[in-house]
Amino acid sequence: MSLLKTWFLAGASTLMALSLLLFPKEALEASLNGMAMWWDVVFPALLPFFILSELLIGFGVVAFIGTILEPFMRPIFRVPGAGGFVWAMGLASGNPAGAKLAARLRQQQKVTRVEGERLAAFTNSSNPLFIFGAIAVGFFHNPALGLLLASAHYIGNIFVGIFMRFHGRKEEQEQDTSNDPRPKLSFVEAAKKMHQERLQDGRPIGQLLGDSVQSSVRTLLLVGGFIILFSVLNKMLTLVGFTAIAATGVSFVFSIFQLSTTLSEAFISGLFEITSGAKLSSVSDALLLEKAIITSFFIAFGGLSIQAQVASILSETDLRFKPFFIGRILHGFFSAFLTWLLWIPLYQNNGVLQTLTYSAHSTSEPNLHWMVTLWNQWLAISPFLTLATLCLVILLQTRAHLQRI
Repeated sequence: MSLLKTWFLAGASTLMALSLLLFPKEALEASLNGMAMWWDVVFPALLPFFILSELLIGFGVVAFIGTILEPFMRPIFRVPGAGGFVWAMGLASGNPAGAKLAARLRQQQKVTRVEGERLAAFTNSSNPLFIFGAIAVGFFHNPALGLLLASAHYIGNIFVGIFMRFHGRKEEQEQDTSNDPRPKLSFVEAAKKMHQERLQDGRPIGQLLGDSVQSSVRTLLLVGGFIILFSVLNKMLTLVGFTAIAATGVSFVFSIFQLSTTLSEAFISGLFEITSGAKLSSVSDALLLEKAIITSFFIAFGGLSIQAQVASILSETDLRFKPFFIGRILHGFFSAFLTWLLWIPLYQNNGVLQTLTYSAHSTSEPNLHWMVTLWNQWLAISPFLTLATLCLVILLQTRAHLQRI
């Protein structure tokens, strides 16, 4: 089995190299598209949350929040109260923030391995700006669709958390918590833990801020590499015909569920990289409901690009990747089902939201939703934020190197 794996990996990497030689222009274009996505959207969107989360951990705020949320998170999800902080930050900042923070808590021994795996499995999600801005507005030109996709996405994640509470119960070394006294809400105890946590960290504010920026940028550089890699990989698989062959098999499955077979290629692309799949899905000839269901699935699944990012982050700890992968599959099915279930109440019967839909070719400005303006303004300023941050990190690294000399 090990020998077979070696041959498979060697063959796959060789074919990838040959594809790059055969299609250099297309590979460059795909690489630039991935780079633009990271530079304009991913880096500036995730950076503030990554830095803020590091500061909140260092200042003891996470310990405070964990004590407050313990009575809520422990009975429902079987994770410590600090998981509520990870959940909130993962929702606001998007992939792969949940996995990064879960790994961070594990490194600090604030969660057990099983708790960390549960936490990573349901705290990863796409942020609202990406769902409303990039998907609903940018690709579908339909801001009203954003509410449907976001609702199915976040409710589906709650279902994943409830399902994953049963993960690893036999492996837990601690006693059954059902016999333990139920944790009580105590602001005094929470304040004490916050103070103790800050004293235990011990770093001055300047050092903590510098460490937070550098740690966040290192993680985001890793994320950027995976985004570019899978953008190129997705393009190469399309050019060599793999996507078309795989889409044939997917078309058979879609026909069983009475979904348009024209979405099969978009589905395969979305399994590798979300934005590519959403773009193909938005221009297909299928019904809008079918497009929404398929898109909702691979947004929740995260694409193999995000899966690889999370695997790399979790490899720094003893957290296993398999529970996360199972959680993403469950999230995909939950979100797809909820999109179908909520279609009528949240989209079809919501006349107010329907007026927000606009045509990609329309020149009528009054029909534009405010989210369109927000998304365009974000794209205008985000490259400068990325450039400024990278320059700051270079200065910090240079200063640290000179001090060592």
